[in-house]
Amino acid sequence: MTQRLHLVFGGELISPQKNVFKDVKDIHIVGMFPDYATAFSAWKKAAQATVDNAHMRYFIAHIHRLREEGSHGSDTEAMSS
Repeated sequence: MTQRLHLVFGGELISPQKNVFKDVKDIHIVGMFPDYATAFSAWKKAAQATVDNAHMRYFIAHIHRLREEGSHGSDTEAMSS
């Protein structure tokens, strides 16, 4: 059985148009979650708590993809290239 781990994290970006953190030391690690649904719930809560700050962004990283050899990255990675 494959374990699917998801990391939720976020922080202030240098610009709302770029996914570049203003200060990497200030990244907020929300937590590691065993499934996407739980990670999405945590992401939504963190994102809604900072909705008034356009520079704040939260992300869900699919940690299990880093461990799966031969697995391609997400479609959003291809779009940002």
